[in-house]
Amino acid sequence: MSVATYAFLILFFVFSGIHLFDSWKDDAAARKKTKPFLLIFLILFYVTAAQRHGGIEYHLLLALVTSWLGDVLLMPKGHHWFALGGVSFGASHVFFILVYAANIVFESMNWWIVIPVALLYFAVVFAVIFAVQPTTPKIMVGPMYIYLLANATMNSFALMQLITHRSAGAVVAYIGALLFFISDCTLFLVRYYKKNEDLIFHKHFTVMLTYLFGELLIVVGMLMQA
Repeated sequence: MSVATYAFLILFFVFSGIHLFDSWKDDAAARKKTKPFLLIFLILFYVTAAQRHGGIEYHLLLALVTSWLGDVLLMPKGHHWFALGGVSFGASHVFFILVYAANIVFESMNWWIVIPVALLYFAVVFAVIFAVQPTTPKIMVGPMYIYLLANATMNSFALMQLITHRSAGAVVAYIGALLFFISDCTLFLVRYYKKNEDLIFHKHFTVMLTYLFGELLIVVGMLMQA
């Protein structure tokens, strides 16, 4: 990797560390100062690294950009901002699906593995929404179902990529996708579940830890496969 690539990766870890520390303290004002920069440094890391690994995969770049936009849109308070952030993150899941789909051999897919795992993801989605539904504005319930199902579908495609390639990069990317799913489920519980203090460990810390490492591992996994 180039010096710039290492520099952007270091900056990603530094800003992520500061953000996670502020999340651990539950300091909302401090978290807002670093959040806009987190995915910027990951995007710059990917762009510089990809130039030495077969070139930029633009669907992956778009997935990261829409994730960054989702981060920014989630910062203000209000259900409409939360919904707009969800739309942007939903777009990122679509782009991630396109990234994985290009590497999948559907004709030889082992559906006996894919279908049960996909159903398990969908069951978790319904369990999370069922838990938060009593304390969630009715207008938000439908979009939340759609969003988490999109993430579950993204994870299913990451699994199919893993089954097709069975490479270290595919394993890393799948773990990243799984962490992203855990982050989103945790976020909904933190935001809308009444007793989240008893359920979620340090709330936003857990959300951001799984999210940041999820995005990083997806990027690293795809670079390993390039």
